[in-house]
Formats: sequence, structure tokens, C-alpha cells
Amino acid sequence: MTSLVQKKFGDAARDSADCAVHTEGPSLTRLTELIAPMPTWRQLDVATGAGHTALAFAPNLAKATASDITPEMLREVKRLAKERGLTNVVTRQANAQDLPFPDTSFHLVTCRLAAHHFPKPKDFVAEASRVLIPGGIFALVDNISPDDAVLAASYNAFEKLRDPSHGRCLSVTEWSDLIAAAGLEPVSTEVIDQDIGFEAWVARMRCTEGVAARLKEMLEGAPLRQLLRPRETPDGLTFSLHEAIILARKPGTLGRKSGAPQTGPSS
Repeated sequence: MTSLVQKKFGDAARDSADCAVHTEGPSLTRLTELIAPMPTWRQLDVATGAGHTALAFAPNLAKATASDITPEMLREVKRLAKERGLTNVVTRQANAQDLPFPDTSFHLVTCRLAAHHFPKPKDFVAEASRVLIPGGIFALVDNISPDDAVLAASYNAFEKLRDPSHGRCLSVTEWSDLIAAAGLEPVSTEVIDQDIGFEAWVARMRCTEGVAARLKEMLEGAPLRQLLRPRETPDGLTFSLHEAIILARKPGTLGRKSGAPQTGPSS
């Protein structure tokens, strides 16, 4: 699975850097509204892709570490950071489920639109908890499945047909259970819609015409039609994914003067 993820996203690295869903999607805006960083913070962005989440927080942090398993993605992070004049962004090749960082290294651990690729999400959450300082914030954004097992299986089959490196989108309930098992305390959970243009969505993963036709058939038929709400817009066929924004805190406190993580008033 690791090599497949590296292959698929290595090929699509530049596309990811330019993809509107990743660069300016509503979940990124909302995440930066929910978390009020301090200049002393150190951030780790796990499975960073082209680094959009790390780059969004970097101007307000001491240091942002963008980690990913794919070298091509990390090159895009460096390129974008240089273009924006950000000198406090560093990159590190790393497996999300076995992070190469010491315990209690970061004030903030983020992961956006990537965790559905992880074979062992439980290990990922445990690792995120391990590298957080006491009082640190874990912030997860990912596409989610419904609680209904049959509908969830159909949705994940749809995603996996488009991208064979897709693992499984979890439900909010499943993520909440993993977060609790890792010893983190819930702060807030929100679910928002992310509108997706079908043609760009299939093109990003270099889908063949046959695969694209099958995906369209699945999208417009039962049971996915009700879940994903396909419709024609001026920009073409569009559907809506559901993204969860989940914040949790590692138990313990440090005074604000010493750089303890704080969340914004809307959290």
C-alpha cells in the first residue's frame, strides 16, 4: 500500500499543488478559524501532500514541519514555501503511522484530506498523540463515511475505483473512538460539504475513460446518489463529499506564556 500511495501521488504531485480543493477548500479556511496559534508553536502536518495546511499555519508559527511519504510531494512543499517567502517550513519524509519524531515535540499536529489512505488509522492517531506536548492540539480533516455499513461500503468502493491507493474513509463515530483510545480529549467536531467537480476529480488520478464512465454510473445511481447529491452546474457535473473537522487536545496544561496551544473562540 505504501508504494502504491507513493506512485499515485508522486505522479499527481503538481496537480495536488494546484488543486483548488486542497489549496483553498472550505475545510482549510475553517481549520485556521478554529485554531489560534501562538508565535512559539511548532506544527507537524502529517501526510502534507503539497503542504497547503502547513503553509496556511506557517506565517503564525515558530516552525512548521511538513511530513509525507512521497518525495515528489515534499519537493512541491519546498517550491511553494519558497514562492511565499516562508523560511520556517521544513520537510521530512515520514510514514504517518510511525513518525520519526521524539515524544512531546509539537504543539499542533494536523492532517487534512489524507487519513483515508492510512492502513492503520489507530496507529496514526496514537503517534499523533505521542508527539504532542501536554495541552497540544490534534486537528484532523478528512472525508467521512456514513454510519450505515452498506452505504459506507458503497462509498468507499467508489473512492477506491477512482484511486486504488484509497484505504477507507471512517465515520465520525469511528474517528471519535480512535481519538479517545489514544488518550486525547475531544474539543470540537464539525461536518461540512465539499463540492467536487467530477471531471477534475477523475483527471487528477489519471482515470481511464472506462473507469470515469463507471464512476459516473455509480455516482448517479443508488445508493450513492442520495449521499453525494450529483447535479449539473455551469461548471459541469458536481457532487458533494462530507468532510469532518475534528479537534482534540492532549491532557495537561502549560501556561499561555510558555506557548500552550489555544483554540479560537468558535471552537
